[in-house]
Amino acid sequence: MSAPQVLRAVDYPRMPWKNGAGSTQEILRDGGADLEGFGWRLSIADVGQPGPFSAFTGYQRVITVLEGDGMRLVVDGRPSRELKPGDAFAFDGGSCVQCELLGGPIRDFNLIYAPQRFGARLQWQRVNGPLRLFSSARTLVLFSAGEGLDVQVGGEALHLGRHDCLHLEGDGALRELVLDALTVVDCCLIELQPR
Repeated sequence: MSAPQVLRAVDYPRMPWKNGAGSTQEILRDGGADLEGFGWRLSIADVGQPGPFSAFTGYQRVITVLEGDGMRLVVDGRPSRELKPGDAFAFDGGSCVQCELLGGPIRDFNLIYAPQRFGARLQWQRVNGPLRLFSSARTLVLFSAGEGLDVQVGGEALHLGRHDCLHLEGDGALRELVLDALTVVDCCLIELQPR
């Protein structure tokens, strides 16, 4: 198992969307060049106006509104439910997707992965006291949507600020993460397993 790696939001590089209609802060990916060839990728997107999403054919997407009034996606002509902050929504990356904003601009959190190469699980948790999580996934990423998330893993005590991530690579052995916060903090645990 590799040492825990803390990724700070201030260091995430900003890059244009594939379709050029907006920008994304890329958190982490498993490889590939530019926006092609990766097995999985995590990012935060700023959506300032209604319009189309970039197509990622061969990938699955899970999107969660982080900030703003929310949005509705029209996926291959079918409208989604209203997606408010904290709501996760999964769809095929190759679909034709139009975004309708429910108010002003939003920020969202994105997992894009190649399902033929990786199994993925994404779970949001609300931390307002000690919480123990266990996973044997090869790759774990813990994303903090709020400020002040404390994490203990493998004897190390770590602190995550708003939009920071903890990245762990392992050998398939069961790992325990103990989360705590002085105030209520929402966080997302992403588990990725090579197929």
